[in-house]
Amino acid sequence: MLMTGNKRIPLDDEGYLEQLSDWQPEVAEQMAEKEGLELTEAHWEVIHLLRRFYQEFELSPAMRPLVKYIGLNLGKEKAKSIYLMQLFGESPAKMASKLAGLPKPTNCL
Repeated sequence: MLMTGNKRIPLDDEGYLEQLSDWQPEVAEQMAEKEGLELTEAHWEVIHLLRRFYQEFELSPAMRPLVKYIGLNLGKEKAKSIYLMQLFGESPAKMASKLAGLPKPTNCL
């Protein structure tokens, strides 16, 4: 459970939003803080792109589609697993989806 202002934001057992409509930047900031991350412009670039991906395809991407989509939209230099791991840790697709307020990618453990 997160609190923004005086609104309670329910989370599932893994820390993902129960309602996608509860997402807002402040919620992402709180979730990142709980994960020990400080969101930078580079993080936000990926988070916003992930939200766009979800609107377009109605699913949270696993690592390969995420890297490919980043390459198409942000350039090849950012479309690398190493770059994403530096930003979001060992499971970039999972963590970035969580911070973007999206469901857990279906093929992530």
